[in-house]
Amino acid sequence: MPGLGTIVNVVAIILGAGLGMLFGKKINEKIRTSLTAVLGLSVMFVGASGAMSGMLKAVGTDGSIETYGTMMMIISLVVGTLIGEVLKIEDRLEKFGEWIKKKVHAHNEQGFVPAFVNTSLVVCVGAMAVVGSVEDGLLGSHTTLFAKALLDFLIVIMMASTMGLGCLFSFVPVGILQGSITALSKLAEPVLSYGTVIADLSLVGSVMIFAVGVNLAFGKKFRVGNMLPSLIIAVAYSAASAFFGFSI
Repeated sequence: MPGLGTIVNVVAIILGAGLGMLFGKKINEKIRTSLTAVLGLSVMFVGASGAMSGMLKAVGTDGSIETYGTMMMIISLVVGTLIGEVLKIEDRLEKFGEWIKKKVHAHNEQGFVPAFVNTSLVVCVGAMAVVGSVEDGLLGSHTTLFAKALLDFLIVIMMASTMGLGCLFSFVPVGILQGSITALSKLAEPVLSYGTVIADLSLVGSVMIFAVGVNLAFGKKFRVGNMLPSLIIAVAYSAASAFFGFSI
């Protein structure tokens, strides 16, 4: 059944948020602040490990290491962020969060919008969301999205326990994004299967996850929502590089 992977992913986020909020009610504000910082540190390492695994490649028989994708990453992030700033994507995402907050009458939840934005970015950004949704639509294979659902379940438990109700509604962008990719998977397959598109998408996505971790640990330093077009630029760069045979 096409779309089943996304449905399971959405349910996992809702359940994880519910458990996290139930647990979080027993945590006082001082401990919650400390846990939020530690959560940010953890997310930073998740992003860093993903980025490093994409950038560092062993070559030769002596185990020497070479870097890969540095210029692609820089171009994608700079151009993508410029586009995002012009389009004011993060402002629109925050307004969407405010709209949800009003609809669910969460007026007393002061951290609702940051919780919604940060959690949405963590669970939406990454190659698993894209690749899993394509596999779901083309092959009827839900394995990747089931694995992502388990990871998201654990991540959202931790985030909701410290950040509250806003984390729950990250299921909305996940459902929209992954459902749309699954529906359009036949159009996306030729691009995603070309060259190193998936590897480059994962690399740039991991850097963005690292930036979310920085925001959680140290306060808002990056407008990560405005960095989202970087994923599209990474795909375009990688596909063009493979097609035209250039590397810069």
